[in-house]
Amino acid sequence: MLLVRAADIPEYVQDGVVDCGITGADLMRERGAAVAELLRLGFGSCTLEAAVPQESPASSLDDLAGHRIATVFPNLARQLLAERRIDATLVDVTGSVEVAPRLGLADAIIDLVSSGNTLRTNGLRSLGVLFSSEAVLVGGAEPDDAAVQLARVLKSVVDARGTRYLMLNAPEPALDAICRLVPGGRAPSVLPLAEDGMVAVHALVPAADVWRLLPELEAAGATSILLVPVERMLA
Repeated sequence: MLLVRAADIPEYVQDGVVDCGITGADLMRERGAAVAELLRLGFGSCTLEAAVPQESPASSLDDLAGHRIATVFPNLARQLLAERRIDATLVDVTGSVEVAPRLGLADAIIDLVSSGNTLRTNGLRSLGVLFSSEAVLVGGAEPDDAAVQLARVLKSVVDARGTRYLMLNAPEPALDAICRLVPGGRAPSVLPLAEDGMVAVHALVPAADVWRLLPELEAAGATSILLVPVERMLA
């Protein structure tokens, strides 16, 4: 395993120095290396956005036409603007791109945004999202079996992080209502309990739905509700 700059990883993979790499989807597109995206990893999320000074009359991405735009992602920005048929002049900079409009270097910027605090601190406002990025696993243009297998293993972890194992007890008459509430691609498991008229329901549910789901299950008659993290999940 090698620890190198994220921006260099696409070339390391392309040239066969390593079999796989983890980098940002934005850097993969920017570098233009001959690599294949094997898996989105669910962390490091951010967006590539266009922004202008607060006092700018621009109100949409289309208003960038004919303007100078500073960016540290010239290749990706050029591709994304071309897709929208926006003809603008790109100014390739390194470092703090947010100060470019104040210095008179450009009319707008295209840069990665996470919380938006940096834009606000520099008196900028977003015109919209051009690209959504996160950490990705990449392999060669024609990944070998080992790289594909690694992607499957990591996918089991990524899928598990977004899932909880739900267990609850319920009276049989409430079963239909509870099964309708439980989201997911598969029907829950229903097991008889020692107490007559009672069943146990087991299901995988999206973690994001948990806090909405729990009070609805209670109202439907569920008791002894238990949620457990999932370590691995294979399709």
